[in-house]
Amino acid sequence: MRAILLSAGQGRRLLPLTERVPKCMLEIHGRSVLEWQLGEFAKCGIDDVTVAVGFGAEHVEQFLKTQSIIPRVRTAYNPFFGIADNLVTCWVARTEMDKDFLLVNGDTVFEAQVLDCVLNAPARPVMMVTDHKPTYDADDMKVIVSGERLVRVGKNISPERADGESIGMLLFREDGPVLFQQAIERAIRTPQALKQWYLSVIDDMAQSGLVWTCSIQGLQWAEIDCAEDLEQAETTVQCLEPVPNR
Repeated sequence: MRAILLSAGQGRRLLPLTERVPKCMLEIHGRSVLEWQLGEFAKCGIDDVTVAVGFGAEHVEQFLKTQSIIPRVRTAYNPFFGIADNLVTCWVARTEMDKDFLLVNGDTVFEAQVLDCVLNAPARPVMMVTDHKPTYDADDMKVIVSGERLVRVGKNISPERADGESIGMLLFREDGPVLFQQAIERAIRTPQALKQWYLSVIDDMAQSGLVWTCSIQGLQWAEIDCAEDLEQAETTVQCLEPVPNR
């Protein structure tokens, strides 16, 4: 199984912490976000990782030269990181989507059980990992589901209609990788492509009945968007046993 990490952004809402280093290289309990992610991948047997980089790419590349957690790691550079959102980052990494793969946001930390849950779920073309909580806010990437099928995903869904939220992790299997590649190629040709999230493509695919959901309610994960999120991330990684970086 291959994993693709979307780690090209700076994380401006975390300034001044991200003034010189990208969000994925922020340290939590002595290890970078990226190192925690690689450690959980290793626990689940994922040994092939592509890190899509942009801002502060040299910091990520220097770390990857010294890590030995994952045997096969490479980078894909997004030169448009300063003017584009993560749809373009997916487009840059599209050549890595030639087989089953896991797509993970570079600012999400999680326990290995989250990965186990989605990897052991029934094989679907596209599987979105979701969680549930009592209330949702405007910044949550909310979802509407019908059974296990995804109906819609987006920040503009009203909290009252939301059935959960995306945690920033998707699994593509069978014909899912090819369908996602094709959808990205179509989306990148539109005038709004530079300002689009890749989940807008998933939203379109969901309306064609191609996307299912996998709930990980009760498992540990955290998304790091702003300084306040670091506290939750610290709580999450305290539950993890680091994989030694030999």
